Amino acid sequence: MEQGTSRIPVKEKIGYSFGDAAANFVFQTMLIFQLGFYTDVFGITAAAAGTLLLIGRVWDGFFDPLMGVVADRTNTRWGKFRPWILWSAIPFAVLFVLAFTTPDFDAGGKLVYAYVTYILLMTIYSVNNLPYSALSGVMTGDVNERTSLSQFRFFFAMAASFLVQGLTLPLVAKLGGGDAAKGWQLTIGVFAALCVVFFVITFLSSRERILPDPKQKSSPKQDFADLLKNGPWISMFVLTLFLFITLALWGSAMYYFFTYYADKESLFAFLQSWGFVTSTAAEPGIVNTILSAFGLLALEDRSNVTSVGFSLFNMSGQLVTIIGVLFSKALAVRFGKKTVFLVGLSFTTLFTVLFITLPADAVGGMFVMNILKSLAYGPTIPLLWAMMGDVADFAEWKTRRRATGVVFAGIVFALKAGLGLGGAICGWLLAAYGYLPNIDQTEDALFGIRMTGSVYPAITFLIGVAALGFYGISKKLNLQIQDELAERRKSFAR
Repeated sequence: MEQGTSRIPVKEKIGYSFGDAAANFVFQTMLIFQLGFYTDVFGITAAAAGTLLLIGRVWDGFFDPLMGVVADRTNTRWGKFRPWILWSAIPFAVLFVLAFTTPDFDAGGKLVYAYVTYILLMTIYSVNNLPYSALSGVMTGDVNERTSLSQFRFFFAMAASFLVQGLTLPLVAKLGGGDAAKGWQLTIGVFAALCVVFFVITFLSSRERILPDPKQKSSPKQDFADLLKNGPWISMFVLTLFLFITLALWGSAMYYFFTYYADKESLFAFLQSWGFVTSTAAEPGIVNTILSAFGLLALEDRSNVTSVGFSLFNMSGQLVTIIGVLFSKALAVRFGKKTVFLVGLSFTTLFTVLFITLPADAVGGMFVMNILKSLAYGPTIPLLWAMMGDVADFAEWKTRRRATGVVFAGIVFALKAGLGLGGAICGWLLAAYGYLPNIDQTEDALFGIRMTGSVYPAITFLIGVAALGFYGISKKLNLQIQDELAERRKSFAR
């Protein structure tokens, strides 16, 4: 097995990237739709759903570090991390479907069911995604090649996000035939089947090249003690926590923003002006005709204007995000990962807070603001995980021990904690402002929806920006670490 600064074939980068496409079918569904599903379809209150999302993080606090320790100490002919992607594929798909199934239980039974399925889904997510993420840290030791791998990975992830954000609600309507619960179960079933196929592709196509020193001896206690002394890791932990609090908070809030705040007549007129909708069946728009051929986004009245508008809002943002991802490596090589991340996240914060200025009928402004926000955020997406590989290298450089799984375990925990906290905060805020599902909202509730989709996530974004300022691995230090580790590894390569 090779050591050092290995280059990765394009075919392998693509195969590895299918794994994050699969994970994003789950991640994006939870990020954008889970809170809305729980309140408006499953049938629990916003406050109860928010508490559920938070309590799930308590279990993660125990399980994620344990999974990191187990992954680091896994030794098979396939490597340390690859086999977990295969072993978890089918359980992942099954639990994904169960978490978006609405049982015929009373209120108490539904709440218990939601807790069990959500916590089990998050557990299998760790079993799968933590080794998957750590795998990127051992596929190459070249810092620029690692950024390239992350760029491929997140291009595929954003493509999956584009499908999830754009097609979920239309598929729910199409497959459910008026039964939202049935539509959700069948839609998630389609996504889950794709997940299994994609995970198998990743397992078959990836390789692990960076090995720890076979003489390395360390205990889990030592591994975690090393983390707490690792300044760049602490910075990335805080950044990841608040970044995903923000993404979940804003993503959840925008479902309510479009459902209850955006003016339906203005939204209909905006979509019609772009050819996505027609007021009569006899004069179909060009784009709508193409989409109607798939039976997904045909719209001849105003009954589905929100789901179509929200889907296109998400899809337009994802398309621009993909463009940003494509520029990530070039920008990082030119300016350094930290600088690109800081600038991109700062502009993302600005465009997020500006949503509070938009009146209900400014639908075009909503789309433009989302496009600007997505363009600023896109280049930062691959950098998080590329930087975590650099942090694992930094830890090995400092301590002469490599614990890739533990390093990534803390970040996956921060990701999931942020996801849960963001959803919880959104649910609690909506409840505090008086939100009630499936009715016309009060002025206070509408103001709460607007604040939750603008000012509050901008505040949590700013905390992430501040945390990133303490990340101490410069572009120059990164290259020094790469060269010194490559020399060390020559002595124990096999």
